[in-house]
Amino acid sequence: MSSDECISQSDSKEIPVSGNNSQGSSKTGEYQTVNLHDSKDQPNGDCSFSVMKRNTGNNPAIPLTTGGVRLAPAQELWSAARDKPVKLRMETSGLGSEPPMTIHQMFLGTVQKYGDYPALRAKKEGTWVTLTYKEYYQHARAAAKSFLSLGLERFHGVGILGFNSPEWFIADVGCILAGGLATGIYTTNSPEACQYVADNCEANVLVVENNKQLIKILQVRDQLPHLKAIVQYKGELEQKLPNVYTWAEFMKLGESVSEAELDALIDSQKANECCTLIYTSGTTGNPKGVMLSQDNITWTATAAGLMTNLNMAEEEIVSYLPLSHVAAQVHDMWICMRFAAITNFAEPDALKGSLANTLRDVRPTSFLGVPRVWEKMQEAMKSAGAKSSVTKKKIGDWAKGIGLQASYNAMNGDSSVPWGFTLANALVFKNVRKALGLDRCKACYTGAAPITKDTLEYFMSLYITIFELYGMSESTGPHSVSCAEGYHIMSCGKVLTGCKTKLDKPDTDGTGEICFWGRHVFMGYLNMPDKTEEALDADGWLHSGDLGKHDKDDFLYITGRIKELIITAGGENVPPVPIEDALKEEVSIVSNAMLVGDKKKFLSMLLTLKCNVDDNGDPTDELTPLAVEFCRQHGVIASKVSEIINKKEPAIYKVIQEGIDCVNANATSNAQRVQKWTILSRDFSVSGGELGPTMKLKRPVVSKMYQEEINKFYSE
Repeated sequence: MSSDECISQSDSKEIPVSGNNSQGSSKTGEYQTVNLHDSKDQPNGDCSFSVMKRNTGNNPAIPLTTGGVRLAPAQELWSAARDKPVKLRMETSGLGSEPPMTIHQMFLGTVQKYGDYPALRAKKEGTWVTLTYKEYYQHARAAAKSFLSLGLERFHGVGILGFNSPEWFIADVGCILAGGLATGIYTTNSPEACQYVADNCEANVLVVENNKQLIKILQVRDQLPHLKAIVQYKGELEQKLPNVYTWAEFMKLGESVSEAELDALIDSQKANECCTLIYTSGTTGNPKGVMLSQDNITWTATAAGLMTNLNMAEEEIVSYLPLSHVAAQVHDMWICMRFAAITNFAEPDALKGSLANTLRDVRPTSFLGVPRVWEKMQEAMKSAGAKSSVTKKKIGDWAKGIGLQASYNAMNGDSSVPWGFTLANALVFKNVRKALGLDRCKACYTGAAPITKDTLEYFMSLYITIFELYGMSESTGPHSVSCAEGYHIMSCGKVLTGCKTKLDKPDTDGTGEICFWGRHVFMGYLNMPDKTEEALDADGWLHSGDLGKHDKDDFLYITGRIKELIITAGGENVPPVPIEDALKEEVSIVSNAMLVGDKKKFLSMLLTLKCNVDDNGDPTDELTPLAVEFCRQHGVIASKVSEIINKKEPAIYKVIQEGIDCVNANATSNAQRVQKWTILSRDFSVSGGELGPTMKLKRPVVSKMYQEEINKFYSE
């Protein structure tokens, strides 16, 4: 079987869908687990009511079942040990009281009802090839058996390093079914960063996409004492090496492992045990391994899907964001599995331009984009609009005015639309949606980093609402959600149903640290008890490190991050993001802005200009078409960043200073005014290290990289 044949239907009859199915309580050689979903008299947050009865004798392989609650005895809400279960934050009623499920129970439940429905779709030589849910399940079982044959030990890692694909999903789910810890690794990681993650999770197997990623692992292989094998899931191996396998070879390795052996292992798994590790970006030190339990994933997938009104076997999405990030993993893998949705895989160069084609091809029913994705769409549409005829521009501006008003009416619960809406919709809005591939899209989402009001209102003017989500790896993704039933611009919505928010130590304005409670709260950081106790207080609340407040309707607003707060020499606390966003809205040629001035007498700002990127996604010296147009509007003929900096182009520097002055005029105090600024020669990027995989600014990294420029602000 070639590396791409994992998404063919040729071997769909080779592996039984499951063992014998039965309902009720399930048994293993160790415990009998009793479903106590009807026990409503238990104390809040206590999962210790699960009854575990010791079995006697050695039972044979147990029939698999989607029924029955499976919990291991646990006394603590958190753990830093890979094999230690935790108490679940169970509620006595509502969504928080739903019976815990393992990943396998959730998966099998979907397969039994929707087995012949499409699950995974990927392009092979330009043609879409589909795996049904039954075939997806069969491949995951085959992968699980192959991991076992390679010697995967219980609660040891399987690292996955590559772009989104059916093989990525199959390896991840297969690892979990085999009792391992599925661990995504960012494709942008250096060999050293890959080594840290693989060693920390004690990876027995590493699954890599291609030769480029394989080379990284081979460079650090000698420093990975737990590593037993490497699997390459795309293409043939450039050289045959011991214990390095192609995907086709890997998928055949488990043929000698019996179905009964795998069934017994699956049946021994408990919902309150760890199955997945999500590694933080490590902006302030080594990445932390966020331990997620099976219940964290299955409960959150259910709660998020219900809150956003997903329909079973009707949803379709495009997978392109890094699966090592919690947002993409929960959205693309787990919510889709729970609601029998179709996951379509984008091309590896999605973020370099091909995503637009995939969206038009697939026409998803929902779409998740980080702010930079929405900004790129905005820039592309503005650039195209700038080339339109005068008449088209006038029609577009007229329609956008109507669209913005209609969007605000809808947000405020007013079902009326302005006069001319029907015509604007026919002439502009429908065509824009179709051109973007969003004509079937019921909900567009953004998360993982702050988005500007300018971008949100731009899409609102096209009658496209982008709903903000908020959460973190430690909350299995979403904690608050905006949706059609309730959203406010610049708010990240209302708390996920079945969860709670607490604002710790609120000030007079009601702003405090956002704390989470619910079954989405993580187990702990792997091998880091001290860090875990910093994140989880004595009562089990997760402290986010973010500052926020609620409005009168309970919508949550993020106002800053505690660690990002700039504390001036005068002791004033300054949240940087609102000031940075305000400048970017005032001066459209600015790409990135970073405020500095911690422990200094005044604030300064590092700026970058909008530029094109090369085929590797690295910023070039060439200004974007919109930036060139911006220059021309101000009487400047320039096509490169260096031309503006070298000449200190007076007109551009003047308009940036005017933007700074405008932002300063709205400052709440003198201490929040920006006194100095400079333009950097190169834009921030993931490859440059200034941005994380989801385009989030790495402030400590930028401060270190540009220390010389920062020092100049304060040495004069």
